[in-house]
Amino acid sequence: MTREFPPISRSRINPSTGSWRRAPRGSQAGLHFYSMGGGSLIGSCWSLLSKFAGYLRSRGVGKGDVVGLFLPNSPQFAIAFYGALIAGAIVSPMNVLYSPREIRHQLSDNKARVLVALDMFKDRVLAGLPSSVEEVLWTGIQDYLPGLKALLYKLFKKPPSPPKGGIHKKFTDALKHEPIDSKPEINPHEDVAALMYTGGTTGTPKGAMLTHRNLLANVLQIDAWFKRGVRGKDVFVGALPWFHIYGLTAVLNSGVQKAATIIVYARPNIEEIMRDIERYKATVFHGVPTLYRMIINHPKVEKFNLRSLEVCISGAEPLPKAVAERFMEITGAKLREGYGLTETSPVTHVNPIMGEARYGSIGIPVPSTVAAVADPESPAILEPGQVGELVVSGPQVMKGYYNRPEENEKVFFECCGLRWLRTGDMARMDEDGYFYIVDRKKDIIKYKGYSVFPREIEEVLYRHECVREAAVIGVPHPEYNEVPKAFVALRDECKGKVKPEDIIEFARKHLAPYKVPKEVEIREDLPKSGVGKILRRVLREEELKKRGQA
Repeated sequence: MTREFPPISRSRINPSTGSWRRAPRGSQAGLHFYSMGGGSLIGSCWSLLSKFAGYLRSRGVGKGDVVGLFLPNSPQFAIAFYGALIAGAIVSPMNVLYSPREIRHQLSDNKARVLVALDMFKDRVLAGLPSSVEEVLWTGIQDYLPGLKALLYKLFKKPPSPPKGGIHKKFTDALKHEPIDSKPEINPHEDVAALMYTGGTTGTPKGAMLTHRNLLANVLQIDAWFKRGVRGKDVFVGALPWFHIYGLTAVLNSGVQKAATIIVYARPNIEEIMRDIERYKATVFHGVPTLYRMIINHPKVEKFNLRSLEVCISGAEPLPKAVAERFMEITGAKLREGYGLTETSPVTHVNPIMGEARYGSIGIPVPSTVAAVADPESPAILEPGQVGELVVSGPQVMKGYYNRPEENEKVFFECCGLRWLRTGDMARMDEDGYFYIVDRKKDIIKYKGYSVFPREIEEVLYRHECVREAAVIGVPHPEYNEVPKAFVALRDECKGKVKPEDIIEFARKHLAPYKVPKEVEIREDLPKSGVGKILRRVLREEELKKRGQA
């Protein structure tokens, strides 16, 4: 049944009693980094951004041209990202774990003219570099280490020497250019700022076109939700990769907007993160459940004072209640589950910081966002309590997929005077407007005519005292179409003591018979994306290949 005025959920309550605030005119953006786990403190770097923008302009790179970034979290990433935006270019960050094939796909798909890359990734970059790239600017971690550390790094780490001449140049030389003399006219509603590629969990990557308005709107939505007060006071844990939209928006862009200090990690280590939280009195932590699990399970967690943390957000995958409760007990911080997509810049939902947080829920829409549950096959909004596809509308929703008109036809629809984005996630909304993700539409297991949701099984498996990580997929069955199979990684103290049949027996006590995994495979670790999200897709591909059905 549908209504003339459908049951949509707006963020009609302000969870932190705050209002939208822009940065004061003339205030200084907060580019302050504690770099590489204790490197130099780099102050305001507007001049570097302007010089990089000037360099790009001198090379004929401007409005609408794409600049690729193959960089870990680093000062160079921030300088290149914001400098390219000042020049009017489109920035396309890349996952630094990409293979040459994946590098070539993204750079060829978006026709990037310039690539900024880290020297330690030289071999993969050169193997995947398409001929369409006109210039590669090489940089190294040593470029922003203080003098003695830079010298020691060169002596003992011996960074690789990137090619010289032709299209290959030094990033530091580009920063010696004259500052940009005039800024391009930007239409924030239409002009694309970033091409962020999706597909790490679902298949072939597609470039989501995020406009300047999309990125700014989501930063302001997050700020209104947090109501953090005075600018320049917060210290952000920068463990999430900035090449992923979650880290780019929630850490880098939000940190800059708040004039915060960002503790930057090129490659995070849990003990190092805990030490730095205590050392720098970190206040804000954006992470994924894997990070929070690693902290609470670390043998040295009690040795560090983590109680400076105030607000922590978990995204990318479901946050188990037991993990959240233990983390909050250790830190005293508020840990809330949220939700977002690359296509939505990314945040659309978060559990209230000051209001009621409901475990198992992704919360309610952030300000200026409208959300509903729709029929997966038609533009019809469903009633509260019904399971359907989560759809959203708001200023953070992407312009569309780059050069994918057929995909855009599938994910957008018009209803009730709004342009809706289909998320691909099955969900339900309760009477109070809180949303609950049931599962990915593509991950639902069809067993004997039943719809089995992997997330529900995983939540049960996480209750087992020995399960550290869990993922469930459907595997082919000649009679039942598909049956659930679980993959688990055990805590260290349980290795060799727990068998697959023990896990199955535990699940049998908490699930209906048709939901119980028919197989359990114990692994050392489960495959993850660059942001730490467990990849069911990879497990499914491996299983099909093993069964000769790939």
